[in-house]
Amino acid sequence: MHWYFVAALLTLLTSSQGILTTLSQSNGRYKYDYATIPFLAEIFKLLVSSFFLWKESQSSSPPRMTTEWKSVRLFPIPSIIYLVHNNVQFATLTYVDPSTYQIMGNLKIVTTGILFRLFLKRKLSNLQWMAIVLLAVGTTTSQVKGCGEKSCDSLFSAPIQGYLLGLLSACLSALAGVYTEYLMKKNNDSLYWQNLQLYTCGSIFNMAWLIFGDFKGGFENGPWWQRLFNGYSVTTWMVVLNLGSTGLLVSWLMKYADNIVKVYSTSMALLLTMVISIYLFNFKPTIQLFLGIIICMISLHMYFAPVHMLVDLPATSKGPSGSLTEISVR
Repeated sequence: MHWYFVAALLTLLTSSQGILTTLSQSNGRYKYDYATIPFLAEIFKLLVSSFFLWKESQSSSPPRMTTEWKSVRLFPIPSIIYLVHNNVQFATLTYVDPSTYQIMGNLKIVTTGILFRLFLKRKLSNLQWMAIVLLAVGTTTSQVKGCGEKSCDSLFSAPIQGYLLGLLSACLSALAGVYTEYLMKKNNDSLYWQNLQLYTCGSIFNMAWLIFGDFKGGFENGPWWQRLFNGYSVTTWMVVLNLGSTGLLVSWLMKYADNIVKVYSTSMALLLTMVISIYLFNFKPTIQLFLGIIICMISLHMYFAPVHMLVDLPATSKGPSGSLTEISVR
């Protein structure tokens, strides 16, 4: 599987994630318990990874699998982070539209850069820090609404709760991504073995979250397994498959590629989400949104592109032969 095919597929899935989640709502609310979506997505990823690991074990060269406790014990950590992030993601989409959610998701570039610097000791260039600041400016610009001749009750186009949840989602996404990339690249274990550990923990924690919800609600609607599929529709199942497939593709990129592929896929998903939202939700794009998307995409290019693509370096040329003087030193 080539990286560009994975990147194109990830672009399609990322752009449709917020749209499908919004389409699964009814009058701005979820008919289903959205805590069941991440749980079913984890089960889907677990089954797919188990199948491919079994296929690998049937081959002539068995997969490498580290079973030491000091390695296995690290996998529950990102599972907990993803559990919180997935639930925050659904809550965010009750306040903001899909295009706004997609743009705010790029704030994870800012938080990822900070976490790389703090935890992985990765030094960022001045150009990269400038790109991070530019990204924050672009995200803010896209959310400022034009008032025209009418007075504005609020400067921004969505409730403040949506922006706070979006910021929390970006921080959690960056933290989980940095930690997962560390786990995936720290040894040469099979990708599907690593996924098996990650998604087993994810399934357990998501199930524990559902049980906690039962106790919190006093079992008014019965145990979670009896209402697991309540309110589900075809669109809801598409959300489950989308979330699960996106997680599998991201783990592949974390293992065999680098973040630049994932980030360019996300930047292309910005425009695709906006175009689809125009037709599905009668979304009217503003000039601020267009400017914000352009600034965000320029920022992403500045952050990840090689320096020689951004700066015209002078060509090195040799001086004329006559300008050299031979000096004999005794």
